[in-house]
Amino acid sequence: MGKSDRFDGFAVNLTLDDDGDWLAHFVELPNVSAFAETPEQALIELATAWEGIKESYRKRAEAIPTPVARREYSGQFNVRIDKRLHRALAVEATQAGVSLNVIVAQKLATTTHL
Repeated sequence: MGKSDRFDGFAVNLTLDDDGDWLAHFVELPNVSAFAETPEQALIELATAWEGIKESYRKRAEAIPTPVARREYSGQFNVRIDKRLHRALAVEATQAGVSLNVIVAQKLATTTHL
């Protein structure tokens, strides 16, 4: 496995803590972390921890987690909202001459960085 994919697509956060140690952890799995005196060593320690965690999953015959960015998505999900908001969105969609799905998708797209 090459250096660029040693974390299987998981994003890594690398920060300097108040004690002067470097903390490396997966953004999506914050419990998978490692400390060291240098950023490079923290990443090496994190890679070692990740290999151990993957081995533990394999021994238990469990699927190794997949990063959110590498998963396949259908484009559909259900959201429960307040009835008043539902009504207001339906009215707005009707006034705009579009479906409720379109108006919600437009609102999500304007507040989400794709």
